[in-house]
Amino acid sequence: MAEIRAFQALRYTQDAGRLGHLVAPPYDVISPEMRAELGARSEHNVVWLTLPESLSDDRSKFVKYARAASRLSEWRRDGVLAADLEPGVYRLEQRFVNPLDGVERVRTALITLLKLEPYEKGVVLPHEQTFPKHKEDRLRLLEATRAHLECIFGLVEDDDRRMVKLVESAPFASTSDVVTDDGISHSLSRCTDEEALREIQRYMARSRVWIADGHHRYETALKFREALGDQPALIPEDFILIALSSMKDPGLALLPTHRIVTGFTTPLAEAKVRLETYFNTRRMGNDELADAVKEFNSRKVRVFGIVLPGQTGLLATLDDPGVALKLVDGGSELLKLLDVTILHEVILKRCFGIEGLDRVEYTRDAHEAVRRVESSTDAMAVITNPPTVEDMRRIAEAGEKMPQKSTYYYPKLLSGLAMWSLADF
Repeated sequence: MAEIRAFQALRYTQDAGRLGHLVAPPYDVISPEMRAELGARSEHNVVWLTLPESLSDDRSKFVKYARAASRLSEWRRDGVLAADLEPGVYRLEQRFVNPLDGVERVRTALITLLKLEPYEKGVVLPHEQTFPKHKEDRLRLLEATRAHLECIFGLVEDDDRRMVKLVESAPFASTSDVVTDDGISHSLSRCTDEEALREIQRYMARSRVWIADGHHRYETALKFREALGDQPALIPEDFILIALSSMKDPGLALLPTHRIVTGFTTPLAEAKVRLETYFNTRRMGNDELADAVKEFNSRKVRVFGIVLPGQTGLLATLDDPGVALKLVDGGSELLKLLDVTILHEVILKRCFGIEGLDRVEYTRDAHEAVRRVESSTDAMAVITNPPTVEDMRRIAEAGEKMPQKSTYYYPKLLSGLAMWSLADF
């Protein structure tokens, strides 16, 4: 089913400088302030490619993409970046402390090329809705650079843990290590052993891939390929750069993504009355809500922290989640019962009349959500629990999609460790 291929990774050379000054988080979690700080670390930091800057005298908003392509060519010409001499696959090990339970874990992923498949074929499965404007940006960058500058993240159905064992037993040689500012250790190694590669390819040929992170980039790559029409043989545009983890990897960690709503002026007493149409509520300090939401997390109830101005919010529990089946329009029972669905369809829409996403912002940091609300007079936030990997799997298998920003796999993949140019196919 899924077709993978070894490739020649484009990686920083020693001439580029310290690796810690060159890598960065993925483009979609970088704020303008962080972009400026990362760019200041090195003129060769990967953000100069993944988030090219606009200048005041640019004649078009598209000039920045040409600027990224020019930089990429220049860095290769100057030896800042170089492609590995022979194809291989790459093992990425990320050692981190899970913010939800404080336990140290290691997540392992195999970085490889994956053949693009339309969703309707059932080989690659999405689980989340996307934003059109983000896809336009990534398409322009891909067209200009003709390179996949960042990996997307995928999960492989691996009930027998065969993928875990194949990656563990393959001969990998270390290539680079870096510890980022957040204390996470990222270790990259490479395997060029032909027999080991064939074994992994044979296993993947019987497997499906769930997109865990990178829906926008996957759909962008599909559009990029479709524009070329039928071809007599495989071409580089048929592939995307992906990091694949087993669904049985013990290092998989999902964090919640909390919602911040702007333009909210409903006072505490009225908010309590509105919520109690469907939920049991109790008053609680805003700074206590995150721990309470985590503590009461259960498959039998749904619990949310409603952060309101004035240091006092509400803990809202839906003791009979089955109520959501009657309140949410459309979708399967599983989709209707997700915390994130109840958040959008019941709390925001039914209780407070908030539809659409124009007023909704996102954060995975509950403390940031509280700070944002308490520093404003017209904002509220909803603290929630994350879905599970099994939730994501079943939603995707049913051909459905969660609301945007439903899942946050932690840690994010690090950009700058391994890239791939279509010219090296």
